[in-house]
This record gives sequence, C-alpha cells and structure tokens, in this order.
Amino acid sequence: MAKKNLTSEDSNLFRQSIGKVHAVKSDKVLLKEGNKPKPYPKTQIVNVDEHLSAKIDVDIEKVGIEDSLSYTAPGLQHNVLKKLRKGHFGLDAEIDLHGLNSNDAKQQLLHFLHDSVEQGCRCAHIVHGKGYRSADNHPVLKNNLNLWLRQHQDVQAFCSTPPKDGGTGAVFVLLQLSEKYND
Repeated sequence: MAKKNLTSEDSNLFRQSIGKVHAVKSDKVLLKEGNKPKPYPKTQIVNVDEHLSAKIDVDIEKVGIEDSLSYTAPGLQHNVLKKLRKGHFGLDAEIDLHGLNSNDAKQQLLHFLHDSVEQGCRCAHIVHGKGYRSADNHPVLKNNLNLWLRQHQDVQAFCSTPPKDGGTGAVFVLLQLSEKYND
C-alpha cells in the first residue's frame, strides 16, 4: 500500500484535533484507590448432557435407511412441521455428523445444539447420513439422532430434509429461542 502524503493543511488540522501530546515514560497503568477494573463473569462450564431428558420413551420405532424422520414437541401446532419442511424458518446453523461414531456424534451434537441456542439460532441443518455402511441396513446414527433430538429440551420439532438438502440423510431442527432473545 502506497504511503499517502498529507498536505500541510491536513497535518495542521490533525495536530489541532489531537491537541498537545506527551511522550509516554512508563507503560504501567496506575489505578487510583476505589477505581478498580470491572469484574468479568467467569466462563461457566456447561454440562451439555443436562439438556437431554430421560422422560422420552426409549421404545421409539427403529427407522430404516430411506425412512423419514419427523417430530413435534407436545403443544406445538402441526403446521410448524410443514413450514419447517419447506424451509420457512431459514437456516442459521449446520453440522455434519455422518461418519462419526455414536459417542463422538452425541457430544458434537449436544455442543452444537447448546451453542446454536446460545447464539439465537432458530433452525439448524444436521447431516447424519443414511446409514448405508451400517450393519443389516440399520442406520445407527440416524436412530440415535431420532432419540437424542426428541430428548433434547431445546428441540421443538425436526423433520427429514428435501432431497436437495440431504433427504433422509439429514434433518431440519427447529430450536427454542434462548431466554435472552425472548424480548
């Protein structure tokens, strides 16, 4: 980048604007008594496993490779699922879990959902894969995700995506807004 030459008029204007300048003799900050810096809250360690509820029946019907997933939390209108399927809510966040083992996928999912809610995301796209490499055409991750999302306290609804977004290998998830965004 070329150095820009200032005119004497600009230079004088600058000097007038900043006023009298003194060289700094010490780079230490001296605090006057009673002028303490503001405290910052400690970063809290969040236990993301607390967001899962055990109240959901574990007897959810197992799904196959090409089966679609869908769920709405109790009390939510059914047209919300239609809007979610059509992309009405827009996408705020995305994660790809396919290829991960169950434990890694669960941890990444829980952290992703927590961070998404904290950042005010309303709709997320989660790619889980169809499970073609699973034994006996039983997609492990897809079935686990079906359970975990139903158990998660911040998930209001989810459904398989249209083919262009992953089809039965991905879901759109409608998240509850964080309390700090409910104004």
